[in-house]
Amino acid sequence: MEASDTHRVAETVFRIERARLIAGLNRMVRDVGFAEDLAQEALVTALSEWPKTGVPQNPAGWLMATAKRRAIDVFRRRRMQAQKHTEIGHDLSLERDTTIEEVEAAMDDDIGDERLSLIFTACHPLLSVDARVALTLRLIGGLTTEEIARAFLSSEATIAQRIVRAKKTLAASGLAYEVPRGEERDRRLAAVLEVIYLIFNEGYAASAGDEPLRPQLCAEAMRLSRILSGLLSQEPEVHGLLALMELHASRFPARTGADGAPVMITEQNRARWDRLLIQHGLTALGRAERLGGADGPYALQAAIAACHARAPRAEATDWRQIATLYDRLSRVMPSPVVDLNRAIAHSMAFGPETGLELLAPLEAEPALQGYAGMPAARGDFLMRAGRRAEAKAAFEQAARLAGNAAERQFLAARAAACGSG
Repeated sequence: MEASDTHRVAETVFRIERARLIAGLNRMVRDVGFAEDLAQEALVTALSEWPKTGVPQNPAGWLMATAKRRAIDVFRRRRMQAQKHTEIGHDLSLERDTTIEEVEAAMDDDIGDERLSLIFTACHPLLSVDARVALTLRLIGGLTTEEIARAFLSSEATIAQRIVRAKKTLAASGLAYEVPRGEERDRRLAAVLEVIYLIFNEGYAASAGDEPLRPQLCAEAMRLSRILSGLLSQEPEVHGLLALMELHASRFPARTGADGAPVMITEQNRARWDRLLIQHGLTALGRAERLGGADGPYALQAAIAACHARAPRAEATDWRQIATLYDRLSRVMPSPVVDLNRAIAHSMAFGPETGLELLAPLEAEPALQGYAGMPAARGDFLMRAGRRAEAKAAFEQAARLAGNAAERQFLAARAAACGSG
């Protein structure tokens, strides 16, 4: 095998096994940054050794063994330094009188739990939401700093600094690198799901930039969610989130027109929807409901998406059922955005005037000030009510507030359509 081919094999194996390597190492060294460095050093060693010795029979195991040996070398050196200088180094297990044998045994623990602990660590509530997102994509998703920066339209330096600060915060916190239990796990799981859905949403409806969609972010969020659903198979909301994302992602082929402009769900060509993703989403939703999670926030949102997925034509959409589901969602997850979407659903089920009535109390809601979706919804209600001049003004306001270029053009076009009759 040529050296270039061997390098490709090494890089492919590393990309697949990276999160597992870091998870296993992190559980031992209690320092996610150090664990990531050890995994990277194992890859560098493989790139150097495999062209000479050939690809090992168990390449993933080879990488882990190499990283473990490197960790043990570092532990020994630090222990010797501590003995010579009577200094206390980093809070590593070996410096707490742990033997090398115990180090190796700890690294051989169940890999599933280790991956789960890494997900919970990356999404720890101790970190800011932005830091959780960046660290999750870096450690679990394996994205480079450049890729994360490009996905979120930020500078590479900003993302790199965010990740470094997150690692330092975790290293200094003294937290246990393990999956929490009971109420603590429930609290932490909510943070994990929030981060994954935030990543998906940024891909599904880009908040800024020129492109309305960033499918690679959605794909990464769904991959993370599938890992989580395999590790926490009895958690209904984990399946609810996966169902929600798969059902939304099924519409990707029809969400933009030939000119790249967004297409409203009522006008999308449903023949282009991905039927396999819809089936996967409905299966995951059924699993969430069977586990008793029908009233979970993500499961309810997935049930709303399922109403669209099951309708062969826009006219066949059961908007009354969607309005009922939004009523339930507003009780379990009250928020101004949920109330806004509830108003939209009721306007479709019971007429635009009903929508305008539900929208009125939200006009003064601070969280919706500056949010383009608010005047966009009002414009849609007014247009369907025949009040075109008012609708045009609302769409123009929404266009001014839109951060995404494609969305801005779409809203401006709707305003122009109101003016032309």
